[in-house]
Amino acid sequence: MAQSGADRADRADRADRADGAHGEHGADGTDGAAAFEGVAIITGANSGLGFETARRLAAMSTSNTVVLACRDLAKATVAQRAITATTGNTNVRAMRLDVASISSVREFAAEWHSAAEAPIDALVCNAGISRGPAETVDELDGVFETNHLGHFLLSQLLLDSIAENGRVISVSSDMHSPPGPRLKWPGAEVLAHPGQKAAVSRLRYSYSKLCNLYFSYEFSRRLRAEQSGISVAAFNPGLMTETNFARIPRPVGAVMKRIFASRLGSLETSSVALAGLAAGESPVPIDDHYFDRTDQVFTRSSDLSYNEKNARELWRVSSELTQL
Repeated sequence: MAQSGADRADRADRADRADGAHGEHGADGTDGAAAFEGVAIITGANSGLGFETARRLAAMSTSNTVVLACRDLAKATVAQRAITATTGNTNVRAMRLDVASISSVREFAAEWHSAAEAPIDALVCNAGISRGPAETVDELDGVFETNHLGHFLLSQLLLDSIAENGRVISVSSDMHSPPGPRLKWPGAEVLAHPGQKAAVSRLRYSYSKLCNLYFSYEFSRRLRAEQSGISVAAFNPGLMTETNFARIPRPVGAVMKRIFASRLGSLETSSVALAGLAAGESPVPIDDHYFDRTDQVFTRSSDLSYNEKNARELWRVSSELTQL
């Protein structure tokens, strides 16, 4: 259930007007609703969707603290300076975080706790790769650890620092249900160590995005069982050909736009929606839901993504791999 073209254009226009706000309380882009003011952490925020989402959150109010948690601190610092220059928000920070390294995630969490930071209002698990190293420094599959496991660990280590009504947003993808034969769950251990299993290796990205949904839904169930007020949601930005995420050559991109027309997203529309979810601006409850290129309505993910047995198994294996 995507927004209408008019709705998307309207929200993008309102968010862009907020980009120019440099006062103590910037324009909120919410039709009179209170602007988001708080602390947000966005992983992989030095470029693409993460950068644009961070920029929009920083523009909502110059009192916001927006943390760009990135593997390359130098690139994150460049991004931080660019966001501060365009929004007037001097509370934008760059911190090093490599979600493909368990030790790096632990170091980030320890640094956060040691600084006695304010409660986290939004944790946006955005960093991701479509393909990458077969093995990380932790001897795990690179796509699995980057897209799922690092964020799983990060969220658990920071859980006691998340505000009572905070939000955890996982950037998934509609490729959790790719075109062609339906995915079959191979087990979390296989995804962590695919080795020579060609059938799994070819679909590493799709399985990692399915893991994002299993994580989100299971995390939400566990928090509800504890009567927590934290909301957990998943978001599909769509295929954004204007970013460097997929590195699609121009001729191929034109063909893909025709083939995958229903799966296309835009950087502007998706960053507006993701910032809205992070800011708590959605008009609908977001907990335990999947949003497809909008923050206005939620929709269903694939049937396989609601398999609670698989989600519990992934949670158990993830806990073991990260020694939680």
